[in-house]
Amino acid sequence: MAEESSSPPPLRPSRASLRWQILRRALLSGTTTPSELDGRSPQNNTKYISRKFAGGFKLIPCVPLNSHLEEKRCSQRDAFVCYQLPVEGDLKLTLLHRTEDCINFNDFEISTRYDIDTTGLICSWPSEEVLAYFCMNHGGIFRSKRVLELGSGFGLASLVVAATTEACEVIISDGNPQVVDYIQRNINLNSGVYGDTKVWPLALHWNQEHTSDLLNTFDVIIASDCTFFKEFHESLATTIKLLLKHSEDSEAIFFSPRRVATNDGSELDGSLASPKFQVTFFSYVFPALESLVAN
Repeated sequence: MAEESSSPPPLRPSRASLRWQILRRALLSGTTTPSELDGRSPQNNTKYISRKFAGGFKLIPCVPLNSHLEEKRCSQRDAFVCYQLPVEGDLKLTLLHRTEDCINFNDFEISTRYDIDTTGLICSWPSEEVLAYFCMNHGGIFRSKRVLELGSGFGLASLVVAATTEACEVIISDGNPQVVDYIQRNINLNSGVYGDTKVWPLALHWNQEHTSDLLNTFDVIIASDCTFFKEFHESLATTIKLLLKHSEDSEAIFFSPRRVATNDGSELDGSLASPKFQVTFFSYVFPALESLVAN
């Protein structure tokens, strides 16, 4: 009997090529049917890309609220998520997110026009949850303080600060105007839990001149995973120097996952070194995560 020939198994495409497929899908989303977009083999499925830890780190329990979509007549690209904060009392936050992978050509147009990226629009990133959990467990840092979050995305960490720490004022900022619209809606959704804390959205582009009423006025600046793109490091450092109060009690706090590349922000230490304020970088890995942010 003739020996059967065996063909080698198909090669799985690289992560880079799968990311390009996500971009292609966004560009074609207006002209291509869902069946054409999703009719790929498992090897080519963009869902296999490890872009973020699926479902976050479970530090703050959350569940989708499907009924809210019908009640509030929101876009099919949006999703409501309820976060049950692990604090005394039945304290919950409801956030409106984009559903994952719902990026279209219009989003890239706006990104190009305003010279910003779309990362805050893609999903609620795990580092935001880590920062939120840290803030919740270190409320004394924020009590009676004026707080600014940079690159906040949908604003989970800032809303946790506003709801749990008795901060004086919380400004939730992002450079993407579409994201700022989500921030405003999320502030409105949770208006009953802030107590006396004032909460505002802010469109803040690190490369633009800042208004005088912002200069050196913040006691605490927080940010999560804002150091991934090295080309933004200089403008990020400049923004912090301009906006943070010149006081030994003022502090900037960064959270980033530890990566092979040195994009956890630690190289910013030198450019932000100043006797006028403190800067703290937390670079985490998942197994030791909870003890790091809780202590």
